Amino acid sequence: MKFFKYQGTGNDFIMIDQRETQFITRDDKDLIERLCNRRFGIGADGLILLQYKEGYDFEMIYFNSDGRESSMCGNGGRCIVAFAKQLGIIKDKTHFLAIDGEHDAIVRPDGWIELKMSDVKNIENGSDFYYLNTGSPHYVTFVNKVKEVNVFEQGRAIRYNDRFKAEGTNVNFVEANNDGISVATYERGVEDETLSCGTGVTAAAIAYYIKSGNNNITKIPIQVKGGNLEVRFEPNGQGFTNIWLCGPAELVFEGEVEI
Repeated sequence: MKFFKYQGTGNDFIMIDQRETQFITRDDKDLIERLCNRRFGIGADGLILLQYKEGYDFEMIYFNSDGRESSMCGNGGRCIVAFAKQLGIIKDKTHFLAIDGEHDAIVRPDGWIELKMSDVKNIENGSDFYYLNTGSPHYVTFVNKVKEVNVFEQGRAIRYNDRFKAEGTNVNFVEANNDGISVATYERGVEDETLSCGTGVTAAAIAYYIKSGNNNITKIPIQVKGGNLEVRFEPNGQGFTNIWLCGPAELVFEGEVEI
């Protein structure tokens, strides 16, 4: 099986072109988990299938590194757009289908990928957190020094608490700074900190907008441990719409693997 390895701000994915040949199905949990293993496989935070879908440029099917099909992955969405361009499926614009619905994306000349996310509403504002779904569920809490947070331990404690342990949630620690926000994320399914999480920074940007009370902030620069991203959106009274997750997506290497 031929594969391609992509990364978006350090969030890395195995890409498989399944338009003509079906190498992997949803039942192949153990195989997907092994391919994502960093010691016994290719190594990745997740695996993504690009498949033919009538009425769309392609369909995106995303699996976490535990082998289970998961909810929307923003960085994975940006990476599959770059992959589709490499395959010659698209040029500079695309319309594709993912588990949370339809998505549009734009490929800029410098390789910057802008991905339109699903609208967001029903945001829970807790005593010291925000909880919202940006294609995946996210718990967002603000901290003074994000670099000093033990993301694995504190994120895992929230992800497996009484409220979230059954379905799981992603957990984001956010620090406001002069240039926007810095974000660190514990991802369910990976069950560890990742260098970046696209739906996570989207959730963090919206939470920051609500917390700041500044209605003029609708384009937010974001620093993650894997690089820099940007989120822009429009509040509409009912929630948020016209949400775009923007950042780099790059081919790391390609190869073949026995399955």
